Amino acid sequence: MRTMGIRIAAILFLGALVPVGALRGAEGGRITLSLDGPWQVEEGLDPAAPPESFTRKAPVPGLADLAEPAFADVGVESPRRGFFWYRTEVQLPQKKERVVLRVGKAQFGTAVWVNGKAAGEHFGCFTPGIFDITQLVRFEGPNTVLVRVGAHPGVLPKTVPAGTDQEKTKWIPGIYDSVQVFLCDGPMIRTVQTATLLKTREVLVETVLENKGPAREVDLVQALRTWKAGAAVGPPLSQKVALAAGETKAVAATLAVPQAHLWTPDDPFLYVLSTSTGGDGVETRFGMRQFRCDTATRRAYLNDEPCFLRGSNITLHRFFEDPLRERLPWDREWVRKLLVEIPRKMHWNSFRLCIGPVPGFWLDLADEAGLLIQNEFFIWGYRPEWSTDEVKTQFREWLEDSWNHPSVAIWDACNETRAAVLGGEIIPFARRLDLSNRPWENGYNAPQGPEDPVEDHPYLYVSGAFDLSRLEWMAGEKTTWNSYHPTDHAAIINEYDWLWLNRDGTPTRLTAKVFEGLVGKDATADVRRETAAYIAGGLTEFWRARRQMAGVLHFVYLGYSYPGGFTSDNFVDLKNLVLEPRFEDFMGNAFSPLGVYLDFWRPEAAPGTELSIPVVVVNDLREARSGRLTVAFTAADDLGKVLVQAECGFAVPAFGQATYRLALKVPDPSGKSLLVARLRPQGGEEVLSRRKVEIKTASK
Repeated sequence: MRTMGIRIAAILFLGALVPVGALRGAEGGRITLSLDGPWQVEEGLDPAAPPESFTRKAPVPGLADLAEPAFADVGVESPRRGFFWYRTEVQLPQKKERVVLRVGKAQFGTAVWVNGKAAGEHFGCFTPGIFDITQLVRFEGPNTVLVRVGAHPGVLPKTVPAGTDQEKTKWIPGIYDSVQVFLCDGPMIRTVQTATLLKTREVLVETVLENKGPAREVDLVQALRTWKAGAAVGPPLSQKVALAAGETKAVAATLAVPQAHLWTPDDPFLYVLSTSTGGDGVETRFGMRQFRCDTATRRAYLNDEPCFLRGSNITLHRFFEDPLRERLPWDREWVRKLLVEIPRKMHWNSFRLCIGPVPGFWLDLADEAGLLIQNEFFIWGYRPEWSTDEVKTQFREWLEDSWNHPSVAIWDACNETRAAVLGGEIIPFARRLDLSNRPWENGYNAPQGPEDPVEDHPYLYVSGAFDLSRLEWMAGEKTTWNSYHPTDHAAIINEYDWLWLNRDGTPTRLTAKVFEGLVGKDATADVRRETAAYIAGGLTEFWRARRQMAGVLHFVYLGYSYPGGFTSDNFVDLKNLVLEPRFEDFMGNAFSPLGVYLDFWRPEAAPGTELSIPVVVVNDLREARSGRLTVAFTAADDLGKVLVQAECGFAVPAFGQATYRLALKVPDPSGKSLLVARLRPQGGEEVLSRRKVEIKTASK
């Protein structure tokens, strides 16, 4: 191997056309070369004229603004460039019948040359580009690989979707997922797809074989093992498959998984399927699980048990333009903390990958963390000039790229979009490809399937003022908030509140008037942060307590933050992933699977008044829970200073809900106070719900 740090391993390849799980070696299988590392990079105007010299280097995966020396004005249209050209060299370790290059994800559009000869072009910005380079490589000496990406979306044909997000400022190009070359003999394993047959404890497998050589017969051998321990699961299955010259064939198989260990958020157990033809081999990591939504109950179900989604959103393509982003999205330990450590602390089991995909290893970590992902394509407003065939092609590539991940629970065609073609043509086409028959979410269109969920975005503060006392009478309503498609389908709130603050505590472009009305124009950053956390926590409790939503997902966990930005996340230390403490406190309590909600939003109470205070307890867990419930007036600045309290026992069934009324006499003296509900479950952590109440004698 020459200069670019390319690692060679003779292994069964899992990632090129089969984007799944861990890698293992095998004799006579696929050879995979990772091309990740520093590449040479240069800019240019002519799409057909590579630079004569390269003066910079940039990491792959990464983005072009990470080049050294740096380019100017990356992410905006500039007369100095239309494209970025990436170059590296690769030495092939031995001769094989097929050689394929996989560019995991790159934007905007990908064209490849090998040894000066064109290998093809791929328009997709969010899906892998696959290039057969068999006829272009040499097995003696190095091979030069040249990858051209568009410097901005405008270089693509108008018929091609390149991402729609009116709240982005920069569209930064680059190769943002891994690049690999793999070599194999005989028919190539094009894809492997797994699907769980829950009732029979089997896994359905579809293997697509692509034969570009003469007619031949192969032994297709498939075997199961557990991922961590590597223990064999049943005997291997062998099938003889005859392939005509140039034929591509799908081969179905069903493998028993006796005593199947089901994948759940609490126990994300994984299996590995090895598939081999002798000359080619791949490994597919998967979990035994089924996820569905049910219109009759308006619930989501995992492995036929109710499953309430709790979590937030990740807008990675907005984060790409964050001034502090640097190499963080490709730092595995940083991403592990983002996807594993913090969600566990916040009691989150779900994320929506909002308007844009993530590098493949993010989903690997999500599988291992037990996260349930709503995987959204990058459409926010459908463009009539797009080619329907091109959109279908990209949806197919998108599904192939992630359909074996147990974390991917819901396909999401778009965000807040109304376009008949999605439900009329594109979703039906894509749904047929998915053996797992996952639910589809269809933006602000009507649900496409009879059991599909809908998205709700109840932004109560979108117009500025909102009287929180309205929540008391809203609790009995049984409607979705999305007026575009009133429906009884399962509803997922995957955006709400409209209370964004930049990481420094200043309002965003959308929220200046909101916070001026809430706390005044001259309020401090701390006052705004405490107000936002308090309201967001209360709204989270409210939506969960209603039990009319299949999921509640806050917006947004990871985004951008800069002056003039529309939204922001809640980190105060991005590099170390430190959440704003009040946000972590209020939202961590609000998302507890055993949750408590004070159904009391009156801002004032008169001393001596007898109150009957409703408290809702919700249980997302698989087992019944019981313990003690207290409601107390405390000092505003000291929850330990109890002025008066009432107490009772609580018992709530698995996946259930219970409401209690506690009588409490409003204390004296007058002044600001907190009304606090404390849930103390047996053998569990205390959970709080808090309301600001001013004890105030009524004026005469």
